Amino acid sequence: QVHLVESGGDFVQAGGSLELACTASGIIFSIRTMGWYRQAPGKQRELVADVLSSGSANYADSVKGRFTIYRDNAKNTVYLQMNSLKPEDTAVYYCYTDLVVTGREHIYDSWGRGTQVTVSA
Repeated sequence: QVHLVESGGDFVQAGGSLELACTASGIIFSIRTMGWYRQAPGKQRELVADVLSSGSANYADSVKGRFTIYRDNAKNTVYLQMNSLKPEDTAVYYCYTDLVVTGREHIYDSWGRGTQVTVSA
C-alpha cells in the first residue's frame, strides 16, 4: 500500500501564489506518473498537470503558463507551483499516481486525501 500526503493548500488572494507538495510514503522502487487533479464544488474532478519520472510534463489548458509541476524522484515527491492564481482555481487538489512499484507489488491508481486551495477575488 502507498500513502500520498498532500500539503500546501491555503487561502490566497487573486494574483497570488501557492506551492503544493505531495509525498508518497512506503518502500518504493519507482513511480511512473505523478500528478494533480482538482475538484471544485459541483464539478467533476479534472486533471491539472502530471509528470513522468523523466520529467516530461502535461498541463490542462486552463493552467498553462501559470502552473509548473515538477518532482523529486529521490524523495518520491511531486510539487505544483501555482502562480497568478484566479478565483476559478478554487478547488480541492488531489495528488495522484498511476503506478507505484514497491518491493512486493505494483500499485495502480492511488489518490491522496486532498488539500483545499481557495482564491478570493
